[in-house]
Amino acid sequence: MLQLIPALAHSNPALIIFDKDGTLIHFEAMWGAWAVDLAQKLEAITGRSMAERLYKALDFYADTGQIAPHGALSVTPMAGLRLLTIQVLVGDMGLSPVAAEAAVAKVWRTPDPVATAHPLADLGTLFAVLRAHGIQIAVATSDDRAPTAATLAKLGLAESVTALACGDDGIPIKPEPDMVLTLCRTLGVPPAKTVVVGDNVADLQMGRAAEVGLVVGVLSGVSSAEILGPHADIVLPSVADLVE
Repeated sequence: MLQLIPALAHSNPALIIFDKDGTLIHFEAMWGAWAVDLAQKLEAITGRSMAERLYKALDFYADTGQIAPHGALSVTPMAGLRLLTIQVLVGDMGLSPVAAEAAVAKVWRTPDPVATAHPLADLGTLFAVLRAHGIQIAVATSDDRAPTAATLAKLGLAESVTALACGDDGIPIKPEPDMVLTLCRTLGVPPAKTVVVGDNVADLQMGRAAEVGLVVGVLSGVSSAEILGPHADIVLPSVADLVE
């Protein structure tokens, strides 16, 4: 039977809070495709070549498909990405605020979790092992609640995840500690008995600020070991490596 790795077992957690994109599911496959689709639709509706400027604002490198670890696309909730897109149309492309808002309203959508959510590990088995050890599972993400819930349902994980903290919940976002503290209060678990797992520095800083028992970085997303190492207690290749 799979067991918790020593570092995790030693912390004896009652709750593990996972980031979503880049930690549980493939980040660039979902959000890179979303950025390209958004740019193409905006160019079609406005008749202006603006993809390069939008990608720059989002910190997305279309030629490689990579997304900057600390960039807007990595850490900004959907409402902020929408505002950023409007700002590009107004400030860089010269549209009026009304015209920019109208153009974005016609093409705006969230990523399709059914088509683009690709798990980064056997999450069903991982979550079953964690739950067998009496550990509750939660997700803290900058994405909105509806697509997050749809993604977990598509992956067959909805019943395994006890609670969510999402970008449109009105909670201060990462790296502030509020998402972790809210989940801890909701589930009745002290931060000291909580583990935070994420692929971005903001995830790890959130855990540190909340004073959780263990902060785990994973290399399955946008950040390297060199970036995550100073902020994490341990760095693993993937969430799959939480068990052995």
